[in-house]
Amino acid sequence: MTGGILYVIATPIGNLEDISARALRILKEVDLIAAEDTRHSLRLLSHFGISKPLISYWSEREKIKAEEIIERLKSGADIALISDAGTPGISDPGAVLIRRAIEEGIGIIPVPGASALIAALCVSGLDTETFTFAGFLPSKAGQRQKRLAELAHATETMIFYEAPHRILESLKDMLDIFGDRRAAVAKEISKMHEYIVRDHLSQIIISLQNSVIAGEYVVMIEGFSKEGSSFEEALEEVQSLLKKGLGRKEAVKIVAESYNISKKELYDKSLEGKF
Repeated sequence: MTGGILYVIATPIGNLEDISARALRILKEVDLIAAEDTRHSLRLLSHFGISKPLISYWSEREKIKAEEIIERLKSGADIALISDAGTPGISDPGAVLIRRAIEEGIGIIPVPGASALIAALCVSGLDTETFTFAGFLPSKAGQRQKRLAELAHATETMIFYEAPHRILESLKDMLDIFGDRRAAVAKEISKMHEYIVRDHLSQIIISLQNSVIAGEYVVMIEGFSKEGSSFEEALEEVQSLLKKGLGRKEAVKIVAESYNISKKELYDKSLEGKF
């Protein structure tokens, strides 16, 4: 390893009290703080009386700024990497800089903290043993529906982030593609208007339609269960995925693995059905 240390620091997702004593100490000790948005981070730093040089690496200029930060690290500077909220690189900018630091042999130390997906999952009432974090879904309806179709047979709990202006559209797509599964939706975790609803998707949609849509959302959906399913139901699943835009081979592979049945037999039967 060469040069200074890059500290990847998680910051509060809402309540400022969620920052760790270790994170505060390191933010006070580093030579420079690389922030997603310096204006946003200044509010956090000022609250805790921290005054350090700042450099912005907001998404559109992340690649360019990463090189500048790498040079500072090579020269021996210790730098803290923070995003507006949560952990850099997890549905936030920061991954480009972290990869470049790895390539250059620079020491990287994670400083964990608040996580919206973990905080929401642990109170969801859904399976927490295995889960898939899918981040933000595509904004375009067709791409979003195709991505959901690819996940339709995942047996683990699925976790998504969603923006307020797309939350109802995404939930309706989930209901259409996944069926009326158990789910949980959380918004504004750790903030004043924190809200968590647990029910089947159809009822959650009704609840949100009757509430104020605002803030960032975490959506959690129970995994697919093949218990009691028949070969005919597997064929119906293949047909459904084909209608969602997946290719036949891809659809058959997903369904066959989920139902633990022969891909060849399922493929041949799907051809016989002429769909």
